[in-house]
Amino acid sequence: MSNSIFSFLTMLIVSMTLTVMPAAVASDYTLGIFGNANMDDTIDEDDIEYVEGIMEGTNEETELADANYDGLIDEDDITQIELIIAGEDEKITIIDSADRVVTVKKPVKSAIPLNTNILETMKSINATDKIIATETNFIEREAILFAEFMDLPKVGSWSSPDIEAIIELKPEILLWYPSYTKSKTEIMDVLDSSGITVIGFDCFNPATYKEEVEKLGYIFGKEGAYEFLEFYENYIDTIKGRTESLSEEDRPKVYVESSGRGPYYSYGSESGYHEKIWIAGGSNLFGDVSAGAVEVDPEEVVSRDPDLILITSSHGGYNRSEVTGLNDARDELLSRSELANTMAVADEDVYVMEERIVGGVRNFVGIGYMAKWLHPDLFEDLDPQAIHQEYLTRFQGLDYDLSENGVFVYPPQEVS
Repeated sequence: MSNSIFSFLTMLIVSMTLTVMPAAVASDYTLGIFGNANMDDTIDEDDIEYVEGIMEGTNEETELADANYDGLIDEDDITQIELIIAGEDEKITIIDSADRVVTVKKPVKSAIPLNTNILETMKSINATDKIIATETNFIEREAILFAEFMDLPKVGSWSSPDIEAIIELKPEILLWYPSYTKSKTEIMDVLDSSGITVIGFDCFNPATYKEEVEKLGYIFGKEGAYEFLEFYENYIDTIKGRTESLSEEDRPKVYVESSGRGPYYSYGSESGYHEKIWIAGGSNLFGDVSAGAVEVDPEEVVSRDPDLILITSSHGGYNRSEVTGLNDARDELLSRSELANTMAVADEDVYVMEERIVGGVRNFVGIGYMAKWLHPDLFEDLDPQAIHQEYLTRFQGLDYDLSENGVFVYPPQEVS
């Protein structure tokens, strides 16, 4: 493995013949693709055997055994699974992250990602050749990362898309956040009637990210999904390996505050931050609140007494060179008199992080920083900046030196 990965991580050597999408690294999720008859994390010969067992009456019928999604379990499903394995399937039916059953015609000839987390993931698996337009806001904000898409048509923001422009461009698929594929029924009806297939993927939550990457690999027929997943899982799983056995008492309490939303705007158990804090070896201060983003009472923050405070900020990124914005956010919180006696403020364990490397698809970088702050002895050999650099160079194709450019955390990482 590259020297940029911290020393204890040993690359998994896998010898296999790749088709469209090889077996994923072992995991505990069920891949939500029809054809995954035995309900594991991949589609392979075992699924053919399982369907044969269903037909013979020796195996229990499963939802995903109906590979061609016609309501029957028969020889046609075996044929469909064989085509998926060979990468010759003309359509594939998945369960997206909005829990919607979606059938995609293949090969995909045109796509519009309204979710830039998906766009960035598509770069990681070399699946951007079918993109015909993008959203506006984050593309412009992260022009360095998305330079190759700047001249493509823009179809509004992810929260306020230009539906007429999308329909005029006639993409085969539109990739959008799951919350919008569920709630924007008036928009969904128009898109459906125009023959546009909408797929909901988040691509920012570690709990679902690996499955979403694998589904994108199947949809776009990209073997690069496995190479990227191997990189991602080796890193995340090694951090988990050092933190998953920690007791609740050994997990510092972490209060996350979004400077963009305002003071005392935090995150509950339904947010991606909850999972990220846990992986890093912490405990979410408001993990008992069943909510995503939530406004909290300052007195409750004081009462719960966080050990570490993480502020997320938009005043950072690849096009920044000054830490002023991150420093100001930290100073503002440290100056709040009501927080003066909390453990985190008293010990100045207050950190600011550019929001996209913890809230977005690059959250594995942010998790690394959190792990190092929370458990410096456990992660003395961890270098999140080196991981970030490898990701940019190897999977985003950027000629960009993080040692000379960009602002992402404050106080800055100490270099040993």
